Amino acid sequence: MRAISSNLVIRKGKRKIKHAPNSPRPSLYTMMHNRIAKKNGKTLEIDLLFCELNNYLTAMKGRVTTKASVKWIPFLCVFCFALGILFSNRLWDSSAEPNGQQFLSLRRNEQELQVINDGSGTNKNLPQNKDVMNEVLKTHEAIQSSRSLDKSIAVLQTQLAESKSSQEMSLKSSAAVSTLSRDGSPKQKVFMVIGINTAFSSRKRRDSVRETWMPQGEKLVQLEREKGIVVRFMIGHSATSNSILDRAIDSEDSQHKDFLRLEHVEGYHELSAKTKTFFSTAVAKWDAEFYVKVDDDVHVNLGTLASTLARHRSKPRVYIGCMKSGPVLAQKNVKYHEPEYWKFGEEGNKYFRHATGQIYAISKELATYISLNQPILHKYANEDVSLGAWFIGLEVEHIDDHSMCCGTPPDCAWKAQAGEVCVASFDWSCSGICKSVERIKFVHEKCGEGDGSVWSAVF
Repeated sequence: MRAISSNLVIRKGKRKIKHAPNSPRPSLYTMMHNRIAKKNGKTLEIDLLFCELNNYLTAMKGRVTTKASVKWIPFLCVFCFALGILFSNRLWDSSAEPNGQQFLSLRRNEQELQVINDGSGTNKNLPQNKDVMNEVLKTHEAIQSSRSLDKSIAVLQTQLAESKSSQEMSLKSSAAVSTLSRDGSPKQKVFMVIGINTAFSSRKRRDSVRETWMPQGEKLVQLEREKGIVVRFMIGHSATSNSILDRAIDSEDSQHKDFLRLEHVEGYHELSAKTKTFFSTAVAKWDAEFYVKVDDDVHVNLGTLASTLARHRSKPRVYIGCMKSGPVLAQKNVKYHEPEYWKFGEEGNKYFRHATGQIYAISKELATYISLNQPILHKYANEDVSLGAWFIGLEVEHIDDHSMCCGTPPDCAWKAQAGEVCVASFDWSCSGICKSVERIKFVHEKCGEGDGSVWSAVF
């Protein structure tokens, strides 16, 4: 084994190194260790590996023959060389990564130093910039405070408006249902209040009504006191304050004391507004079970009217009249033209059912409803349509009573002879009694219930 090993030649690059026979030969572990260490500079893991390998070879020396050991040396060399290449590549890769990270870290530090150096010149202006920033912050805070204050003011204004509106509605509601009138005196409790719609130019019509179915003077007061029936001509004011028209009504009222003056400017196209004002004024003045509106060219039997309404006393919300449904007139320059015809559907449609405007009656709750909601109730061109529209969406019982729309003689006369006295009579063609000043006395003679009927009526 010594002879063979003495001729062992170890190559290093292109040079050949031959060891003398008597010189100590380096072991396989030493040669591989030196070769790999010079290449990579990393020996910790290789040391461990080759220590194990050297120990193994040393242990095997005593167990195998010299011939067998020499035979395995080339294979072991190749195996160790392959292991060395494998571990050297891994160590090279692992050593390259920290170097890259160090490079990036150094580059980052250089950039930070450059930023610091560049900003060192501006440090002199820091106090001035700080003052500017403080001013900006103060201005921003002031703006925010102003906005917050504006919001608070807006909220307070809204709450104040809501409170004021609620208070006004509460006052109106309490005034409507209160037992006190507007002047603070107790409301007079009556059975019904009849408002006769009239105009400044209708003095002769009013006189004809006084001479037929409406009591005058002391009898009017007695009717109110004993039977609870209040009858008044209702009229507003002229567009000019204290005009000759207003003074004429004042003079007439001082003579007959049968007017109810309304806070309303008279006009033919303002009948819907006048109707609202009448109910509101009547509710504030009298505590009645029913409120009636009638035109000054219609004949009325007061006793029959009172008996008819008394049959509906137990119903809280009733709307009584001669119900009709006329066409919606879209054409201009025609009588009863409806400017808002498009709200009622296609052209040629009819109105919803409503009481004809010559005469109708409503219960206390409905009159109070009109009084409370007067500002938001929409007015159509025709007064009777407006009234029907105000009730169409409410829980209201519509009473269609055709005794409230009888024709003039002979129609009402035949019914009176048959024992069915009409509540009211007029001509449909004239929307009232045609030429009522001349004919109402004739209608009263033929269709009247008699002067004593209202006093004997039980209701």
